[in-house]
Amino acid sequence: MIRVALVDDQELVRTGFRMVIQAQSDMEVVGEAADGLKALDLLRGVRADVVLMDVRMPHLDGVETTRRLLGAGSAPHVIILTTFDLDEYAYAGLQAGASGFLLKDVPSAELLYGVRAVAGGDAIVAPSTTRRLLEHFVPQFDAAAGAHQHRGARLDLLTERERDVLVLMARGLPNSEIAEYLVIAEATAKTHVHRILTKLGLRDRVQAVVLAYETGLVRPSG
Repeated sequence: MIRVALVDDQELVRTGFRMVIQAQSDMEVVGEAADGLKALDLLRGVRADVVLMDVRMPHLDGVETTRRLLGAGSAPHVIILTTFDLDEYAYAGLQAGASGFLLKDVPSAELLYGVRAVAGGDAIVAPSTTRRLLEHFVPQFDAAAGAHQHRGARLDLLTERERDVLVLMARGLPNSEIAEYLVIAEATAKTHVHRILTKLGLRDRVQAVVLAYETGLVRPSG
């Protein structure tokens, strides 16, 4: 069973997500909280695999809640929930270590796909909204490129092939399409992804994609 916690200050939103999740044979809702402080208390007492986390909440917002939660060592994966696909809070949530973000009006099938993906150790990168978010906010960091110089130096740890794989990851390609593009086995692509995350000390694909954009390895399109 995939254990899901719901964190949102709107009871109606939590109710909608709960109904969708509880209808699945492989998922269950293990707890709910209406703000970040209550969420931290909740998650100290129950084990969750995935947290659906609103970013705009009273008392403690979803970004700081995510940062504290993931800084506590063994922690669940976090999916940021937002009303806007170009939300600076959602971007900050990705920087804090969230495994992706979804719009609150997301279709049920996409919500369930996202929960299953992050529970399985993957991350929500492919949706165009995630790339649009990164391409919208990363240019704001160009003026402060020096602040990310030390992060860019970490890319020197990668082989040329691993850098190629990271670029394709940042474009939203799954392992199967990376393998097809580079004419390698899918298992080999998966190995490259694992090595990239390990070498760079990253939690998942989303953190790798954020790093690729912030260091200039991948430039916003258009």
